[in-house]
Amino acid sequence: MTTMEQRMAICQEMFEGLSWDEQCQMIAKLGYQGIEVAPFTLGSAPTELSAEERRRMKEVASEHGLTIIGLHWLLAKTNGYHLTTADDATRTKTAEYLRGLVHLCGDLGGTIMVLGSPLQRNIEEGMTREQAFENACGILSSITSDLETRHVTLCIEPLGRKETNFCNTCAEAVEMIERIGHPNVALHQDIKAMLDEPTGLVDLIHQFARYTSHFHLNDSNLLGPGMGKTDFQPVVKALKETNYAGWLSLEVFRYEPSSEEVARLSLAHMKEVFEQV
Repeated sequence: MTTMEQRMAICQEMFEGLSWDEQCQMIAKLGYQGIEVAPFTLGSAPTELSAEERRRMKEVASEHGLTIIGLHWLLAKTNGYHLTTADDATRTKTAEYLRGLVHLCGDLGGTIMVLGSPLQRNIEEGMTREQAFENACGILSSITSDLETRHVTLCIEPLGRKETNFCNTCAEAVEMIERIGHPNVALHQDIKAMLDEPTGLVDLIHQFARYTSHFHLNDSNLLGPGMGKTDFQPVVKALKETNYAGWLSLEVFRYEPSSEEVARLSLAHMKEVFEQV
């Protein structure tokens, strides 16, 4: 049976300055099994990557013993896309772009897409929360057949109040998931964002376990496990108690003293936690 210890992935934008082959080599050397891709690292038009480029990316990752688990930062560093906007044309464009990312994800062998992207989901001035929810759910509902065809799960990521004014809690994400009502739309949990909720991490993991398909590791200081104040033993214990079977993926936002050292220290700390729990 595959354990969480054997399903540790890393978000590769922290090595964006390296070539794809160098990124895969580095990530494998550090001891991770999976690689999670930020589309903006693939150029200005990631959905237009050729079939050969997609095949080669998957092949190189495999040569280094890595699985491309999926995509995140789906709308980050893009122009003209928005999840909740009142503009019909923009919502149509956003749906088409997300549809293209679904097929990119599938071609790379990935099964998970994490929808965070705070700036591209903020509620516009004068718009009600209900209208924003309706607009977002409309976009996501329009791509569910593509998700199903490509065996990809779109995971809605709640984000903290300092990052966005839309979908800040696991409960709000689940409200969207239930409104869409499709098995290929699920919940993503992220430590940093969960710490912004009044409910504790362990309770959030237990409460929303049946919706959760992906999990990001980080801390409130934007570094990795063991580099902040969060105790990861109760987190891992709760994930085990709820039979979480997905990937644990490292996503950090500060690379001090270096990307390689942050990745190394984070994985070493998680291995210690796995042994202790």
